[in-house]
Amino acid sequence: MERWKGRVALVTGASVGIGAAIARALVQHGMKVVACARNVDKIEKLEAECQSAGYAGTLFPYKCDLSIEEEILSMFSAIKTLHQGVDVCINNAGLAHAEPLLSGKTKNWRNMIDVNILALSICTREAYQSMKERNVDDGHIININSMSGHRVVPQSYLHFYSATKYAVTALTEGLRQELREVNNHIRATAISPGLVETEFAFRLYKNDPEKAAATYENLRCLKAEDIAAAVIYVLSAPPYVQIGDIQLRPTEQIS
Repeated sequence: MERWKGRVALVTGASVGIGAAIARALVQHGMKVVACARNVDKIEKLEAECQSAGYAGTLFPYKCDLSIEEEILSMFSAIKTLHQGVDVCINNAGLAHAEPLLSGKTKNWRNMIDVNILALSICTREAYQSMKERNVDDGHIININSMSGHRVVPQSYLHFYSATKYAVTALTEGLRQELREVNNHIRATAISPGLVETEFAFRLYKNDPEKAAATYENLRCLKAEDIAAAVIYVLSAPPYVQIGDIQLRPTEQIS
């Protein structure tokens, strides 16, 4: 991680869970981390924690609604002004609504597409352009995917969400191929966790907190810090090593 000290990383969806853990880990390793979310109150608390801990890097909270392209473009413009540009882009933001294919609400399908697919793609494009204009040839784009991007579980309310994560799998490989076509050494990686104990289930089952809590009680789940450790592993690999996808799940998880 030594070569990343002082360089700039963008982490989306950084207010809680996996995003917050990734942002903290990158600051610990000396990076300048722009951490964005719709609500930055928790990111500001994380910033204060990082300062108190004396970490080598710096956290910069940024308010951004990733479902609105104009806000994403404004964020990248601000990063260019304040920090020259992005060297690492962690597309972590994602969400799920319990909307089956046969009866789901279109607005919630669209929301999943806007955040899980389009926002990720817009951030990827803008991060690449930021690196290209500064001749950054060793940058890294990491998509936080899901095991749901590799298999479809027999739970109807997760099928549309799974489709958006399959898209992330295809987009990551497509990005790798396009970067090779332009002879660029920026790397593209997906990290696909299984069940991680975060706020995810409580948002998915927002009307049934008992069901949400039970999701994490049947087995020993991954922690957000485990995913952050995978990000550090990916970034620590030598520049000639291309890690395409890391799949990690709890040892007790069946699928």
